[in-house]
Amino acid sequence: MGEFTELKARDGHCFDAYVAPPVGAPRAGLVVVQEIFGVNRHIRAVADGFAEDGFFAVAPALFDRVRKRVDLGYEGEDRESALGLMQKLEMDNVLKDIGAALEYAKGQTGKKTGVVGYCFGGTAAWLSATRLHPDAAVGYYGGNIGNFAAERPRSPVMLHFGRKDAHIPAEQVEKVRSAHPEVEIFWYDAGHGFNCDHRSSFDAEASRQARERTVDFLKKHLCS
Repeated sequence: MGEFTELKARDGHCFDAYVAPPVGAPRAGLVVVQEIFGVNRHIRAVADGFAEDGFFAVAPALFDRVRKRVDLGYEGEDRESALGLMQKLEMDNVLKDIGAALEYAKGQTGKKTGVVGYCFGGTAAWLSATRLHPDAAVGYYGGNIGNFAAERPRSPVMLHFGRKDAHIPAEQVEKVRSAHPEVEIFWYDAGHGFNCDHRSSFDAEASRQARERTVDFLKKHLCS
């Protein structure tokens, strides 16, 4: 459904972004923030799915500052490669690229624009809400999010976590809940990466429920 285009961040960095436009006029813009595996088949499918819901979806290739055209799987050498690439990223640069994608989506639609992110992208979505100016943000199982709990969101935020997630202690999430009781936080009887049907941890029911909540949330805050 979508295709890649090139965007430019404010520091002059040029990077690829997968763009999935809806059929007809868009409801709003939406930046889809990748996991640590690049803008791979799963993330492209996620963007396509939001386009089917009427959103103008843009998935920036955040690893382009380190290596171009990263498209990895979830096991073995691909996983090790993904972890190595993530360690080379600087969050300030990540947010520059997300900011450029937000500006592009807003410019293309003339409408409100939000962020939704997964895993690494879930934390980036939270930081987008606290440091950038999206109109809404949704984060799925963002690791180490408690480290940024003191930052105040500038827009409505919804967060999704799995109770069986061995990577994110509940205490991390509780720091966010305690600091920001207005943030909508949902728990699912699932593990890390439960939304991704390319992972062994995929949970169809948790994925369905979280997505319904996400789309309703985005429509409420972006389409009104």
